[in-house]
Amino acid sequence: MKRVKKYLKTFKKQSIKYIFTNRLFLTYLILAICGSIILRNVTISGFFSIKPLVTDIGLILLFGSFGYLLKPEKQYRYFLIWLIIFCSIEIINSVYYTFYASFGSLSELSAIQQAETVSDSIFQQLRLVDFIYILQPILFYYIHNNLRRSPYYNYVNKIEKKKKSVLVTLAAGLVFLLISFGTASGTDYSRLSKQWNRNYIVERFGIILYQFNDIFQTVKPRISSLFGYEEAYELFNNYFENNVDNEYNKKNKWTGILKGYNIIYVHMESMQNFLMDLEFNGEKVTPNLEKLIKEGMYFDNFYPQISSGTSSDAEYITLTGLLPSSSGIVFTNYADNTFKALPGLLRDKGYYTFSMHGNYSAMWNRNNVHPRLGYTDLYYRDTFTFEKEDIIGLGINDKKFFEQAVSKLENIENENNYYFGTIITLSNHSPFKPNEAYTLDINDYWTQGGVEQSSCYLCEKDIGRYIVSSKYADEALGDFLKYIKESNAFNKTIFVFYGDHDAKISYKDMNYLYNYDYVTGEVRTEEDPEYVLYDNYDHYLKKKTPLVIWTKNKELSRKFKGKISWTMGMYDLAPTLYNMLGVDNKYVLGHDIFNIRNNNIVVFPNGNYLTDKIYYNNSTGEYKILKEGTILDNDYVINNQEYAEKILEVGNSIITYDLFNEAKREEKIGK
Repeated sequence: MKRVKKYLKTFKKQSIKYIFTNRLFLTYLILAICGSIILRNVTISGFFSIKPLVTDIGLILLFGSFGYLLKPEKQYRYFLIWLIIFCSIEIINSVYYTFYASFGSLSELSAIQQAETVSDSIFQQLRLVDFIYILQPILFYYIHNNLRRSPYYNYVNKIEKKKKSVLVTLAAGLVFLLISFGTASGTDYSRLSKQWNRNYIVERFGIILYQFNDIFQTVKPRISSLFGYEEAYELFNNYFENNVDNEYNKKNKWTGILKGYNIIYVHMESMQNFLMDLEFNGEKVTPNLEKLIKEGMYFDNFYPQISSGTSSDAEYITLTGLLPSSSGIVFTNYADNTFKALPGLLRDKGYYTFSMHGNYSAMWNRNNVHPRLGYTDLYYRDTFTFEKEDIIGLGINDKKFFEQAVSKLENIENENNYYFGTIITLSNHSPFKPNEAYTLDINDYWTQGGVEQSSCYLCEKDIGRYIVSSKYADEALGDFLKYIKESNAFNKTIFVFYGDHDAKISYKDMNYLYNYDYVTGEVRTEEDPEYVLYDNYDHYLKKKTPLVIWTKNKELSRKFKGKISWTMGMYDLAPTLYNMLGVDNKYVLGHDIFNIRNNNIVVFPNGNYLTDKIYYNNSTGEYKILKEGTILDNDYVINNQEYAEKILEVGNSIITYDLFNEAKREEKIGK
């Protein structure tokens, strides 16, 4: 017992001595840990998560250990540099998460040129907590100054044993990292190496390892493309050789039905399906969209598969039938690639091709990428006539844009036998700032105690602003359809309307829409009889957007009518149209929806997937059964997960290694 007491006394004495003589290092350690904890708490709500904390501590100790190689008074600068690095990582990712619900990537810095055109959207969503991390270097400087005014540095300089301090701290860091990696599963390692599911990596390994892994993964393709081309091409070649002749690529009743017809994509900014269920004070939010789906063929289970490239990813996917990059943005990081896309394939068949938008062509690097996709001409902001008051958000308002676009389209039809084009709308882009042009009244009115009351609980929420903005976009859509119907042109033209992606509305704001009690001013709980169940799976599933194939051609309009409810991803659109247009291109990851029907699987860039039976969350390894009474085979989830990972790898290889570039292939492997 005496020996134990003696040991405890010695331990206490040594601990006090260590704390007293390592105050600068411990300050660095505590501040760095606090920064990573705060970031997790304000993003993925992982305040008490042990696994990422263990990894963060290990890395912070590891980096900090080398500071002991310096003299005590010079250690301050070394630790400060690391705190500034951590602070920068945390601020960037906190802001990025607010905007994209994901974590940032070095590979996306090339897209920073887009910030000028979306700065309002970014700044509106900034929070004070996004900058709390600045306190780390500030507090560190303050403590350093206090230590400098004391005998601390002179005393430590005399007694500190550099090598021992380095080795002990380094060993402690390695122990934490061994615990972290020793308890990691094969799935953890797989997701870390592929970097698809950023939230999962931060949740499991912490923000510091995520960011350094991201740097490695960003540089890796540039390096591995010099050495790993053959393996990537073999994976690519085997996949398409084994899949091109399967049952999902056979001819059907739609084969060749659109040969000789013109095609126009109408890219509807941030338009989601759930808007069509909404009505305020007797006024529908999207009456024109609802009319459109009744007149055309409506795919009501159409899901965007975008990554951080948002609108540009939607273009890439719908034109190629492929998936976006797991690292970086196709339009900015891989702009020099060779593409197999609908505009280029139709141009080879004699079609005139074009794209049209009310913003600058430099947005998302379209001025460089669109010609490589196969567009012959670009009609952008500088080709339209408008006044300052015609600008809404990022560019020309949709009403003014559509008014002039129709005239341009009529000229295109007069001058060309066949054409394919994409029209990109704009007004419904975040940050959704309603003005006098917006007419929807989203107030709630009721009578209480004989007095008429009103509340606009949605007005100050993103969801409310988005709904009002969508009403305006729908009005512009109605104008466009009116112009098309009244025109003498477009009798051999098929319009493909699609929502490019969800509006990035938070789960909390969406829950306000369904469960906010405007009378009490509180959010309903599950005990409330009027409570509407809205969980994270519902939030994922609400992200679907409308897809409508429509034409004024009377003969075709009778065929392109009705609702198609098969589960469908964005990458299924191009192969479906390829078949209708008689275009040969086997290099797609999606399917002709009329062949695959209910057997489809929609794979998302983060590894999640959706079938007609389940929505699988790759981050948690859990899933939601979509139809009550569904019984799954034991291998159903695993087989689909393996399939999802395979096509993500194939799609990423196509982009990373530029596998459609025949000259590069000849140079690399002589094929």
